[in-house]
Amino acid sequence: MKLTNVFNITLLGGAMLSLAHPGHHEEADSPNVKAYKRSVGNSLAKCSVQFEANGVHSRAEARRRAVVEMHRRQLQARDTDAVLNKSHLANHPVSPSMPAAEIFKDSSQKACLLGPSPEGETGPYWIPGERVRSHIREGQPGVPVLLEQQYIDVETCQPIPDLYAELWGCNATGVYSGLVADGNGNSQDLANRDRTFLRGVQQTDSDGVVTFDTLFPGHYDSRTTHYHNIAHFHAHRLPNNTIAGGTVGHVAQIFWDQDMINKVESTYPYNTNDIPITPNAVDRVVGQETEYSDADPMLNYAYLGDSIEDGLFAWITVAVNLSAVHYPYYTNVYTANGGVAIEGTSDGDPRAIDGGLPQSSAA
Repeated sequence: MKLTNVFNITLLGGAMLSLAHPGHHEEADSPNVKAYKRSVGNSLAKCSVQFEANGVHSRAEARRRAVVEMHRRQLQARDTDAVLNKSHLANHPVSPSMPAAEIFKDSSQKACLLGPSPEGETGPYWIPGERVRSHIREGQPGVPVLLEQQYIDVETCQPIPDLYAELWGCNATGVYSGLVADGNGNSQDLANRDRTFLRGVQQTDSDGVVTFDTLFPGHYDSRTTHYHNIAHFHAHRLPNNTIAGGTVGHVAQIFWDQDMINKVESTYPYNTNDIPITPNAVDRVVGQETEYSDADPMLNYAYLGDSIEDGLFAWITVAVNLSAVHYPYYTNVYTANGGVAIEGTSDGDPRAIDGGLPQSSAA
């Protein structure tokens, strides 16, 4: 409803109240008051046009949809089968050039909400000291993915600006950068400690949105295809383009539909990995994040071109609890001299937050 219509309804409502109470007589407006009301009415009409132009109305509509959708989810719990049996392929045209309000406002596709519980496990491959950047592919071969996330406060259903979202995943053959470990590719390749592919941090904009130019992950032993995701609240950016301080309020993993995984895994270089594929249906973390909960950690997606090789556009709404504090697990850090292995922290270890984090590099 446009503000001009709201204004007219307000005037009409006042007239109806006067008729409903005929014994009560208001003094007639003075010329100055009448002029003021005319000015307000004209200003509201101008604002309505401006609001339409700058997207305020569409964002408000998206927020209202988010409120309704979130309350619906509180009334009925999802389970793993319901999530896995739903296709997250967009049934209408979607592209990265569309405004965030258009991408996230469709309640039938904007059903991917994470948190505040259950929160996913970190895994051993989070590395403090990742750089703030959106382009994280670094030439890695595979299916390109433009991944967009919108962060929403689970208490208010409002977008969260200025938080730092961190994303990382393995490459097409199941290898993570930044560490050397058994089961992570060639354990003799010590140079992998200094690699940074498919890792990055982004700060959300005024609509709570970040975008990563990344890759469709491959797979490795006993895990389905997934990305890791952490949200930092009240962190600050250092001169060396890393972040420090604040708290970690959200830890999760996000996933792809099984039929899309199967299609991608049939292409090169994914099909050079001879490790058996673990499907979503038996993956431990998929079960943890979806069983008896309202979480749907599957990415919505659309094709960027005519084939998978042209790339995919993916998006997900991340609902988080701003008061939550988590302590991510890690076994390596990036420093000014490259990656360094350390004694791993335990989930719940306070030294993983604020001053307890190892220095990632010289500021």
